[in-house]
Amino acid sequence: MAPQQQISLPAKLINGGVAGMVGVTCVFPIDLAKTRLQNQRSGQQLYKNMMDCLIKTVKTEGYFGMYRGAAVNLTLVTPEKAIKLAANDFFRHQLSRDGRLTVFREMLAGCCAGMCQVIITTPMEMLKIQLQDAGRLAAQQRVLPSVVTTLKMGGTSTVLSRSYNTSPLSKAMRVSATQITRELLRTKGVRALYRGLGATLMRDIPFSVVYFPLFAHLHKLGQRSPEDPTVPFYWSFMSGCLAGCVAAVAVSPCDVVKTRLQSLKKGANEETYNGVVDCVRKILKKEGPGAFLKGAGCRALVIAPLFGIAQVVYFVGVGEFLLGYTPYNIYSA
Repeated sequence: MAPQQQISLPAKLINGGVAGMVGVTCVFPIDLAKTRLQNQRSGQQLYKNMMDCLIKTVKTEGYFGMYRGAAVNLTLVTPEKAIKLAANDFFRHQLSRDGRLTVFREMLAGCCAGMCQVIITTPMEMLKIQLQDAGRLAAQQRVLPSVVTTLKMGGTSTVLSRSYNTSPLSKAMRVSATQITRELLRTKGVRALYRGLGATLMRDIPFSVVYFPLFAHLHKLGQRSPEDPTVPFYWSFMSGCLAGCVAAVAVSPCDVVKTRLQSLKKGANEETYNGVVDCVRKILKKEGPGAFLKGAGCRALVIAPLFGIAQVVYFVGVGEFLLGYTPYNIYSA
């Protein structure tokens, strides 16, 4: 057991990194559509649904327009997924009694894992949203050329304004996440990267509380027998997909609030918010309860395969295989 404990951390880092990069590459366009659907307001709808959003994005921004902000995710998803999955394993181990966990302790372990991951998740989402939503604001400016969008974050920043530039020269002036990060740190400090931290916690903690116990129980159903705890790789995938889908839809209202709070640039006649409570109140008043489910279908389509892939990589043991510690068997991971 000692050797296994020594190699568990690097293996988990590799598993988290591989799972995150493969998953993000596959589903990022859907995530972009989710962000843009969540940010558009009633009466100013540029996109009817996910497919309409993706088609218009390709037409106006090209194929790679669907991957705006992907570099941020691909860079930070390795530590984010590693922290999330490894933390859950750690807390499950610490909270277990004689190898057994009650449902409450499983939920508590998920809660702790969700709290740990926001260290990486919040700045990652913050930067990703700025890049993803820029195309929507540019499209809105083309549709409503008489209305000028404004940056509502206490002062106008040249770099931040350029990242949302709506003029025909926007392609030449487009900036990167690195430039936005430097500008935010220079003008607002580290706190700017953690804008929406409360909303992120409000989303990620309930997600982990729902996801990890549900996945554990679904995964256990695939065991061949009490003596043989292994399950086929496809069962890990399906368990991750189903648990991820349920958890994603359950916390979708929190994700809408988080996205609105983390969007630095607002379009024509779009509200600004002073915290979670103010955001919830204004959305209810101006858009109704249905607004909290904007992009819920997209989010389910993003999270389901993302966590299905993550759990396959994790339980198959790609990291262990690459480090040469365990045999690789895709049929009985």
